[in-house]
Amino acid sequence: MAKVSVYNAQGAELESLELSDGVFGIEPNEQAVHAAVVNYLANQRQGTQSTLTRTEVRGGGRKPWRQKGTGRARQGSIRSPQWRHGGVALGPKPRSYRYTLNKKLKRLAMKSALSAKVQANEIIVLNELNIAEYKTKAVIQVLNALKIDRKALIVLDSVNRFAIESASNIPGIKTAQVNTLNVYDIVNHDKLIVLKGAVGKIEEVYK
Repeated sequence: MAKVSVYNAQGAELESLELSDGVFGIEPNEQAVHAAVVNYLANQRQGTQSTLTRTEVRGGGRKPWRQKGTGRARQGSIRSPQWRHGGVALGPKPRSYRYTLNKKLKRLAMKSALSAKVQANEIIVLNELNIAEYKTKAVIQVLNALKIDRKALIVLDSVNRFAIESASNIPGIKTAQVNTLNVYDIVNHDKLIVLKGAVGKIEEVYK
């Protein structure tokens, strides 16, 4: 089993914690991680882009010239795609980009992302995060004690509105709970700060 150090909010090492090999110690599957990231980004798309077709552009109800005898190509409307100010042919219309991955692949991607962080020594286990007021400075002090100077994801073991709101003001810092944790956020952040209580919950969910 992989072992990681457990730190307190002052940056002092308290103990060692053994991580489950089935969750934090597998061989990372890059294809699964890639599929999960692409799926997450696709599901974030609003899909509201829209272009006007020839029937939706104002005007063009009259035939520009008669069908035959002019020597020019036949035209039915000045709002056809080939005309200036005409409609768009085969342009995008509002649609949903959402799709789902099967559970087996999602679990593999999550365990791969977590295991990759362990292998790269980019995971920090924090004993507890006691933020009892809306104060960004309190979270910054913890991050400085842990020597965090890059993008970091803090995984909480429970909903702490004080910690969530305080951390939201810090650039590059994001919080998540075990039930909202996703592969994209893990990959997109340089450091993964996991509360000790959250480690057990993650292992329970993904074992």
